[in-house]
Amino acid sequence: MSLGVRWTLHGDGKTPAPGAVVRPDERLSWPRTFGLGAQHVVAMFGASFVAPVLMGLDPNLAIMMSGVATAIFLLATKGRVPSYLGCSLSFVGVAATIRASGGDSATVTGAVLVVGAALFLVGLAVQRFGARIIHAAMPPVVTGAVVMLIGFNLAPVTASTYWPQDQWTALLVMLFTGLAVVCLRGFLSRIAIFLGLVFGYLLSWVLDLVFGKIHSPAGGAAAVDHWRLDLSGVGAADWIGLPSFHAPAFEWSAILVALPVVIALVAENAGHVKAVGEMTGDSLDDKLGTAIAADGAASMLSTAVGGPPNTTYSENIGVMAATRVYSTAAYWAAACFALLFGLCPKFGAVVAAIPGGVLGGITVILYGMIGLLGAQIWLNGRVDLRNPLNLVPAAAGIIIGVGGVSLKIGDNFELGGIALGTLVVITGYHVLRAFAPAHLKTQEPLLDSGTSAYDEESGDTDPGPGKS
Repeated sequence: MSLGVRWTLHGDGKTPAPGAVVRPDERLSWPRTFGLGAQHVVAMFGASFVAPVLMGLDPNLAIMMSGVATAIFLLATKGRVPSYLGCSLSFVGVAATIRASGGDSATVTGAVLVVGAALFLVGLAVQRFGARIIHAAMPPVVTGAVVMLIGFNLAPVTASTYWPQDQWTALLVMLFTGLAVVCLRGFLSRIAIFLGLVFGYLLSWVLDLVFGKIHSPAGGAAAVDHWRLDLSGVGAADWIGLPSFHAPAFEWSAILVALPVVIALVAENAGHVKAVGEMTGDSLDDKLGTAIAADGAASMLSTAVGGPPNTTYSENIGVMAATRVYSTAAYWAAACFALLFGLCPKFGAVVAAIPGGVLGGITVILYGMIGLLGAQIWLNGRVDLRNPLNLVPAAAGIIIGVGGVSLKIGDNFELGGIALGTLVVITGYHVLRAFAPAHLKTQEPLLDSGTSAYDEESGDTDPGPGKS
């Protein structure tokens, strides 16, 4: 299986034996394989078509390029890492920031193309020097803080753009999606975001029939009378046609805003490869650099033609866990389905018609989940936030990123939000570590109740006020 495109039939090709798994180099019968491929497409739909809409990019092109990206990834990893590459939500805040400063779609894709190139280079470095260089430059405290500030930086987008368009629909969609995430089981819980979108779509249609037009801001503009669900573009769209391609444009200010997302993408890929390795029982440490580089190359290709960047999707890990089928043949089938969807402009028009209020309810949960992935990185890395060496740079960087703090340098250059917050976290951590006393560099509890290493070093063994 030199390129991961040849498979042996698993058993009778119908159902795996009890306790057995279908390995990456195996497959079930072709009808079952294509069925699993369709299931993978549905699993990635929720995020993969919401992300380009939130970024202001063509959802048809996003779906098409996700299929191309998946094919590139499977070929690069020689079929050892079963994964689907879909549109990365980590760039939604970046796109919003770039557009708020006057950038257009070309500026967004140009900035993200540079991020893809940086990710490709990181992958080559990991291939050459091993995964230890990632931990040395970006330990969990840094990675978690950057992922957190990227997610929480999006809060104003929901508050000022989506939610005000239809606050009651947004509230109901938020409640429905929350219930779907918590109460549904198995595969359905993995597509809870998608189900929330369908619910909101139907709810908006019903509210239009019952109450007529709504008077509210449309897309952040002044309040006007408008339909919640406007399907005029769907009727005008063709069934078959090419998506909207465009060339990228490069601006330094936009690139600096986007570059910090490299850290989030490296963390996503590392976690994904580790999870797949544990599921398949195949150590994939030697493929981590290749996986990161393949993701970078796929994102470069996608953004070069006007599409969004891509990343490995955890939603599809859920499908594999539920089915115990890790066959890369299913992912090739999913990639083919995605290419076909990309050639249907009417599908893109349906996606683009998602009401703003629906996106408001979805993004309240989605953006928060992105931010809290940073907290999960801290938990997995056993980061001790009682240690000032960890606490100070993370706290400062997150507040800068969430609050949109900016630093003006000269007349024509300004660092702010995600870019400045990331810079503060990374440089702050390493500079403080260089000057910190030895007892702070250990991972012992410090600002804890009772006597700690910090108390012993300072000679203060009296709990004092505020301590127990």
